[in-house]
Amino acid sequence: MFRNAKSFFTGRKSKNSEFRIPNSEFKKGSVEYIVTGLGNPGRNYETTRHNAGFMAVDYIAGKLGFPVKQLKFKALNGDAMIAGKRVLFLKPSTYMNKSGESVRDAMAFYKVPVENLIVICDDTALDVGKMRIRKKGSDGGQKGLRNIIYLTGRDDFARIRIGVGAKPHPDMDLADWVLSGFNKHDMAQIEPLFANGLGSVELIVKGEIDTAMNKFN
Repeated sequence: MFRNAKSFFTGRKSKNSEFRIPNSEFKKGSVEYIVTGLGNPGRNYETTRHNAGFMAVDYIAGKLGFPVKQLKFKALNGDAMIAGKRVLFLKPSTYMNKSGESVRDAMAFYKVPVENLIVICDDTALDVGKMRIRKKGSDGGQKGLRNIIYLTGRDDFARIRIGVGAKPHPDMDLADWVLSGFNKHDMAQIEPLFANGLGSVELIVKGEIDTAMNKFN
């Protein structure tokens, strides 16, 4: 298991990305998009399967060179310019089943429409190393998504699902599985998904979600 996941995903700046904004002085305009990574707060959960959304946001922040440290809207947040638009990234500080509270509050504050919301989360229905992008749909049993749909009253927002694998034994409790850590083999397959997540966010913000689906699904 990777003990220092934060250092693993941050500090890796993209040399070729046209989207990279190195510091806040270049940010302009109001927030137009919100990207929410789902997970549970606290060190005990940092590298668990349920925290794939948090890990993806940490990876993206490291690549684009911005911190996700400010506490606001019941979440750690930070923002960056992507494709000429200001994008707010959230890591809710509530537990998973209350993730919608921070999303709802941030959307209301910045007047961001639900169609400009992107949620990144884990998915036990997908094998490790697989990713699925959808324009809308049900929560699929993911409690963070369920709470967001409940509190916004909508399900027509983009979601990037990161495969964390099905529980290995039928009699194993699902909660025990999603709260278990990734091993080194899994991490080797997961990291490319975080890179694809960044590419997906860039395309979705540009209004090219169909391209993102065709490229990364």
